[in-house]
Amino acid sequence: MHIADGIIPAGISVGADAAAVALVYVGGRNLRSEEIPKMGIFAAALFIVSLIHFPIAGTSIHLGLYGLAGLLFGIRAIPIIFVNLLFQCLIFQHGGLLSMGINTLTMGSGAFAAWVVWKSLKLNNQVKSFACGFLGILIPAILVSVIFVLVNYGKGMVFIVTIYLPAAVIEGFLTVFAYNYFYNVKPEILK
Repeated sequence: MHIADGIIPAGISVGADAAAVALVYVGGRNLRSEEIPKMGIFAAALFIVSLIHFPIAGTSIHLGLYGLAGLLFGIRAIPIIFVNLLFQCLIFQHGGLLSMGINTLTMGSGAFAAWVVWKSLKLNNQVKSFACGFLGILIPAILVSVIFVLVNYGKGMVFIVTIYLPAAVIEGFLTVFAYNYFYNVKPEILK
């Protein structure tokens, strides 16, 4: 789901880079010292989970935990996702440096949607945590598909969404599991 350099026109990529830098700034400003280790540990967890690939429909996908990031960190998830994507780009060539902004915006949109769901919906916390995990992957997949269609990058790129549906379900259940674990072991993490 990472968009590589050269797929999106350079002007749009630079604009997305500027928007992503602004969101990273907003998400990272006024950090309290106790937040920094939590964010670092979660960024490492995102990176580690990205190493676990599942073969689906002739390609492979990995989990992102963007919904869990949104649930736990709110807008602070954006700098976490940015750092994670930067390491994936530099180490594994997932995406590209010029496309860091567009990738941060698409993946971060899943975390942002999860944050909105978690804060605004009046549902059972189990249902909300599933929705956070599910939307945390599905929304970026939809956005990447739309971007590919808009820039005429191959026909049938909407198929990406169907590939990520199983991952979204898995992420939903993983987020429920993580929520239950934190709630029972260290509930202050959820505040």
